[in-house]
Amino acid sequence: MTANLNTQGGLLSRLCRALLGLFGWRVLLVPPPVPKAVVIFYPHTSNWDFPIGVLARAAVAIPIGFIGKDSLFRPPFGGLFRWLGGIPVNRRERTGFVAALAALFTRRDSLYLAIAPEGTRARGDHWKSGFYRVALAAGVPLGLAFIDYPRREVGILGWLALTGNEAEDLAQLRALYAGKRGRIAENAGEIRFR
Repeated sequence: MTANLNTQGGLLSRLCRALLGLFGWRVLLVPPPVPKAVVIFYPHTSNWDFPIGVLARAAVAIPIGFIGKDSLFRPPFGGLFRWLGGIPVNRRERTGFVAALAALFTRRDSLYLAIAPEGTRARGDHWKSGFYRVALAAGVPLGLAFIDYPRREVGILGWLALTGNEAEDLAQLRALYAGKRGRIAENAGEIRFR
């Protein structure tokens, strides 16, 4: 069920919807069924995804945090990214990353954490599996955020409870994201793990 966004959120939410609408974008939302989820954003192919995504996040009035490479959190923009809900990640260290993120869900009553499954805007031939492992370890569903440039739509198309069967879950994700196109469509990673 898609929410009627004309009646949701406060002034900031309405302003962000109006700004996106001014540029021809439509925000769609299936409301979250639970207070915690890993939110994946696909396809992530352009630097423009971030400002459009930030406006859409405010428009739907769901406090979605995000992880980003630690270099983004240095001056002059580090404070802004933290204020926007960013959590810096050192991508050079690979020890305990999944457990650390899963522990965040245990410590908080409510948490929506966005992770780009492709891991980058550049062309990749597969998705990274970290988001999947974090959601399973934390026992939370996936929020399926999307951007579709040809249709000028952005939002959350649904919520998926993972089964733990990678092949089955990835098949569902492929079906749900079918037809969504990024700004640089050829950079969209194939929905599969290595």
